[in-house]
Amino acid sequence: MSEPWNSLPPPLADEISACWASVFPDGFPEWFSNEEGMTEETVASAFARSLFLRQTVERHPEQVESMMASHSLAEPTTPEYLAQRWQHYLGTVNGESELHAALRQFRRETQFRIIWRDLMRWADLAETVAATSAFADTCIQGALDWLYDDACEQSGTPWGADPVTGEDAIQKMVVLGMGKLGGRELNVSSDIDLIFAFPSQGETRDGRRSIDNQTFFIRLGQRLIQALDQITGDGFVFRVDMRLRPYGQSGALALSFAALEAYYQDQGRDWERYAMVKARVVAGDQAAGQVLMDSLKPFVYRKYIDFSAFESLRSMKSMISREVRRKGLENNIKLGSGGIREIEFVVQAFQLIRGGRDRELQRRELLVILSELEALELLPSQVVKELREAYVFLRNLEHALQGMEDKQTQILPDDELSQARVALIMGFDCWQDCSDELGAHRERVATHFANIIATEDEDQTASATLDEGWQELWLEEIDETHALQWMEEHGYEAASESYRELCNLRDNRTVRIMQTQGRKRLNQFMPMLLAALAEVENPSETLSRVLQLVEAILRRTAYMVLLLENPGACTQLVRLCSDSPWIARQLAETPLLLDELLNAESLYHPPAKEELQDDLRQQMLRIPYEDLEEQMESLRHFKKAHILRVAASELKGTLPLMKVSDYLTWIAEVVLDHVVDVAFANLVSRHGYPLRPDGSACEMDFAIIGYGKLGGIELGYTSDLDLVFVHKGDPDLSTDGDKPIDNAVFYTRLGQRIVHILNTQTPSGQLYEVDMRLRPSGNSGLLVSTLQAFGKYQKHDAWTWEHQALARARGVAGCPETLEAFEAIRHETLCEPRDRTSLRQEVVNMREKMRASLGTPEGRRDRIFHIKHDAGGIVDIEFMVQYLMLAWCSEHPELTQWSDNIRQMEALGHAGIIPVEDAEKLRAAYIALRSTIHRRALQNLNSQVDGEAFPEERAYIHSMWKKVMLDR
Repeated sequence: MSEPWNSLPPPLADEISACWASVFPDGFPEWFSNEEGMTEETVASAFARSLFLRQTVERHPEQVESMMASHSLAEPTTPEYLAQRWQHYLGTVNGESELHAALRQFRRETQFRIIWRDLMRWADLAETVAATSAFADTCIQGALDWLYDDACEQSGTPWGADPVTGEDAIQKMVVLGMGKLGGRELNVSSDIDLIFAFPSQGETRDGRRSIDNQTFFIRLGQRLIQALDQITGDGFVFRVDMRLRPYGQSGALALSFAALEAYYQDQGRDWERYAMVKARVVAGDQAAGQVLMDSLKPFVYRKYIDFSAFESLRSMKSMISREVRRKGLENNIKLGSGGIREIEFVVQAFQLIRGGRDRELQRRELLVILSELEALELLPSQVVKELREAYVFLRNLEHALQGMEDKQTQILPDDELSQARVALIMGFDCWQDCSDELGAHRERVATHFANIIATEDEDQTASATLDEGWQELWLEEIDETHALQWMEEHGYEAASESYRELCNLRDNRTVRIMQTQGRKRLNQFMPMLLAALAEVENPSETLSRVLQLVEAILRRTAYMVLLLENPGACTQLVRLCSDSPWIARQLAETPLLLDELLNAESLYHPPAKEELQDDLRQQMLRIPYEDLEEQMESLRHFKKAHILRVAASELKGTLPLMKVSDYLTWIAEVVLDHVVDVAFANLVSRHGYPLRPDGSACEMDFAIIGYGKLGGIELGYTSDLDLVFVHKGDPDLSTDGDKPIDNAVFYTRLGQRIVHILNTQTPSGQLYEVDMRLRPSGNSGLLVSTLQAFGKYQKHDAWTWEHQALARARGVAGCPETLEAFEAIRHETLCEPRDRTSLRQEVVNMREKMRASLGTPEGRRDRIFHIKHDAGGIVDIEFMVQYLMLAWCSEHPELTQWSDNIRQMEALGHAGIIPVEDAEKLRAAYIALRSTIHRRALQNLNSQVDGEAFPEERAYIHSMWKKVMLDR
């Protein structure tokens, strides 16, 4: 008798043969055989396609039987069926934990149905994405309805102005679905991007205690996320991503219509227009939601033809290309060249450019828009046909990859068994045939994308105008004597050493074993590089620096292509490496930074803090919070890329010292904000939100305080971060998740996770070195303090040097209310009356201890001056300022407004504590010393200079120290 798996390809047949008896220990069940057309061969074929299907039957046979009894697998999965089936599960719900269980069991059943029909090709792409999207809508609406009623019982019903009539009315939440959910094109294993809104401000009525509408809907949103996203014993329903909301993770979880409209009108970015193209009301008050969508339409669709959209889409695609290079995602069918994202970009480019005029383009479904582009003659029929066929193929392949294990992935498999599964699902005899078809589709998509969106100068190279002499030199077509003569004539100051370095590179083992294409790229690149080096003042020295980078990219010659196709970037590379060995080392360690050299305008004009926040938001949107490793890698690249811009700007003179420190500090603050969000979300997914005394869940209640250079807005290129963690949660309460922990434990683990993310060495290095020794009681104290304990410590137990440190402290990340409460403690502590004589003596004693341990030894002071630690250096100024702050804040509380030395000096002058002239001279000396430290850092030099350096500044600082600290 023929076995049911005999018709399968050999590796799959062997696998099914080995597991069949364990899945069906009592033989093939009747409930399967009673299903029309459901033979053993059919089931074996389904199991061969998907581990998820097989494991669901093996582990939950009763649920699969119940599902098949309710609706035949041969029938489409319709929204009506899903709504009716949810009612079946909802009937078992009497509490929130039961709601979570019902949703997850509903998901298991529905995923089984959708994945079975898709992988068996009983459903086409249109049915699969519609069913998956309808399932998401049903889950969101079902959970929201139950939770809203429960919230109203606890806190009363929210009331406010009706968005249409303006009359007083009951308020309900509006849930916007973004991305593929909004377009009803959801993947079979996808996360969902949501935005929460409510019509208007107001308060709840008829509850135990009235709360404002925003608080009500934020709490409701938190519970809705947990209902869908939290992993329990039954799994999860959908991973929920809220980062597309205004201000990302730092924004309120729910906003009123007016707040949303104001944000998009005043601050909306191009990428947010792109995201809003697919926005749809997926749950909640549909009528009110339509009012909201109508109000946002002018932001998305401009009345005029908006060709600026091309540039923003190019920027987004460039960012994705960098990500593909960084992660090696060429096998990603969504993000790689010729992938799904490029088709989406082509279609949405036309929507953003012409959607305001051609209303037919104001639709969400990609295939519908493609047909409209053909009808409007905006794209040729052949292009539309090829894009449509490629999109259907790629999306079906995406579902094949995801349906095998119910796993969110777009990466092509590299093992034989998975390749055989995919080939079977896609209808090919073997993996090679499937791969060839995929390659043809991707090539056509990449061509159309390049023709429509890519930049005009992508194919330009500098090879045509390059002097042949450099090529002859690199390819050894001239002897050593003539090569040295050529290099000397073109300015190489150490031609013999440079020639020897080039010979060593040619003899490098990696070069000797390079494939033909890689060797060809190297032979094109090196002559161009040598010619560019001849244009700088120190070509031999610069060559030594740049060769570190060349050796780093020998196995990744795509970077050489990038420089060959962008001669301007090669010019910037050579100039920066000539100016700074520190930059040369950064580029060698992280070649991906070469992307930053493509645009000289942005390279020498780093973005302001708001733009930094926006840039990081865009980069991190595609990375799930639970993928901590990738989050950490991307944060490190973000930091390095933007610090490179700051360094380049300082070298070129477009940023003065004060601005350099501002930008370096902003980068750290933006990174810290995101790290707090990632760490908090990670813990919430495990343990729920910390509870407050009134029973509500808090969104954060945690803050990071920056001390030292971070607090003083004076970060340098290699500065560590002096941090203190505080929170205002109740340590005696616990979290509200399925695995609750005490709030105190939650916040301690939050602090530990933040330090881990910042401190850990990854392939891209360390994000920041963190110093926590300034927390209460130092290394022996708790990692995270309550605000109450922090304030008590400052009042009763802190040493004078800790109050000195507090003068330079400020809140840098986390909950605004917690930061505000910290600032009140700082102000109160600094304003305490002190005995100036004893205070001055303590500060002087501490300074002498530091100078003795960190300054230049006495016998070498005539030859070396340590800019920071020696007498007449930076620390003398800092200690003077800190002493004056502590001595006079009680009489001049306005002094606590600033945490940085420069403005504290100015404030001391304005208050009359020191003469304004002295304040200005101290400020000038301070800037001169710090500028030198910055410049030396870019040359990989320390803070020690010639013993005769800065004679005037040092003499003045000496005199001020004597006047302020010794003569009074």
